[in-house]
Amino acid sequence: MMKTSTVPVSLHQRVVQKEGSIESDMDGGRVLLSVRSGKYYNLGEIGGFIWDQLTAPVTAARVIDSLLEAYEVDRAVCEAQTLAFLDNMLREGLIIAAGEAADTA
Repeated sequence: MMKTSTVPVSLHQRVVQKEGSIESDMDGGRVLLSVRSGKYYNLGEIGGFIWDQLTAPVTAARVIDSLLEAYEVDRAVCEAQTLAFLDNMLREGLIIAAGEAADTA
């Protein structure tokens, strides 16, 4: 079972959506409502793309690979911004993170 963590997300850590959010598409972006906290989150287009990757446990590295396939962006910039985004989602209780994945592909 995956446990909630406040430690920063690493590349080979698995992350997944936490139950309890209602999502909606708005003007090309994604908006989430946390039922638990009552807060709204505007994920935008790329944040919505990341959110879609988290329907099943996946490594942060795989999410980054998916972003690199879909968007033209520098790998280092993508890694830094994606990990920061995942860290924020983790702190807000929107995702759950687990230990390092045995298969990092």
